Amino acid sequence: MRYSVPLLMLTISLCLFSCTTIVQKLPYPLANDTMGEQVKMVTVPLPVIAASPNEGLSWGALVAFLLHNKNDEVSMLLAPQVNYNRYFGVSTSLYGAFYPSSVQRGEFNISKSTRVNEDYEFNYVDRSLFGGKLEGHSFIGIFTDGSARFFGFGPNSLPSNETNFGDRETGITLSLAYRVAENLQLVVDDRFRRVAIVQGAVLSVPFIGDMFTEAEVPGINGFTVHAQKIGVVYSTLDFPDMPTSGFYAKTSAEVSAKDFGSSASFAHYQAEMKGYAPAEDARWITIFRASFNQTPGSDVPFLERSVLGGETTLRGYGRNRFIDSTSLLLNLEERIRVFRWPMFDVMTDWEVAPFLDCGGVMASPGKVRRDDIKINPGVGFRAVVRPNIVGRVDIGFGNEGAAVFVGLGYPF
Repeated sequence: MRYSVPLLMLTISLCLFSCTTIVQKLPYPLANDTMGEQVKMVTVPLPVIAASPNEGLSWGALVAFLLHNKNDEVSMLLAPQVNYNRYFGVSTSLYGAFYPSSVQRGEFNISKSTRVNEDYEFNYVDRSLFGGKLEGHSFIGIFTDGSARFFGFGPNSLPSNETNFGDRETGITLSLAYRVAENLQLVVDDRFRRVAIVQGAVLSVPFIGDMFTEAEVPGINGFTVHAQKIGVVYSTLDFPDMPTSGFYAKTSAEVSAKDFGSSASFAHYQAEMKGYAPAEDARWITIFRASFNQTPGSDVPFLERSVLGGETTLRGYGRNRFIDSTSLLLNLEERIRVFRWPMFDVMTDWEVAPFLDCGGVMASPGKVRRDDIKINPGVGFRAVVRPNIVGRVDIGFGNEGAAVFVGLGYPF
């Protein structure tokens, strides 16, 4: 997600200003079939303190409205927000997440900054199609990220080569997953992505176009991708969005062809495994993830290659810190529930999560070297409102310093 969000309900003092009210049945789309005539609404005003290596510090305020269903689970979250960042100026946004049933989930974000940044995104998942045999995913987004960085290709790209640009994108992804067997799915999707590279918001860092050319870095003059993917997923996870036990494996191949409107023809291959091992009634959960990505070819747009760095891969580095044709990644994390505490009728799990991220990029799998693998330890702090909301702060320590990420949802 491209927007900045606060760590939701992570300090007790913030919740002293919360309140719980009962409202009469709300109109659609605020209400759904899971809600009763009277709806419990928890209102939480929060300061915004968000950070990332590329964007720096953002601060401001929001009000989170949590609407509950008949089972006293959060069925909708609405969060209007205003914050300030020295690069983007004042940003106003509205984030929403809705859960009309246990097999349906939607998210949207509307955001506009006074300088460069904007974000209009909608994401929807429905696992109930054709009696649960078919699972549909849809995403549409228009955004500009003025904090984007590029350091060059390869595992040894230097911090001194750091450049900034504005990543302006329009994207649509449609995906269908067919349940072949109890734990096995066949997945197909179609992805459209149009990227324009514009002047970024971090004027203290050189613009990418002033240091690199299109011949050196394909795609810095903009590019279009229209790609089709086929994959296989095996999963024994107990919950698809916030699992506590089970195993997950996915392998896929994607083709982008000029004949279908892409700027360049190339293929992308991916394999991923994740495992969740709980202990003491899931008070301790040991998680591992291993992934492999490869996008061979010399004319592949730079943002379509294998990328590491950021809140979901190497958390000791900024987003997109390392780029090359191939990437290898291993994440280890221990999620420890320190305590469970009901606050204003909302049951919240408070977690500490020490982690270790190991990964690197290279031209091909056969060219991996030990010195190319980056290792960053770190620790995460999470507030979890099950079955669907996670607020988190992850602090990673790489060889270029510490990186702090604040956001919603588990990193994997």
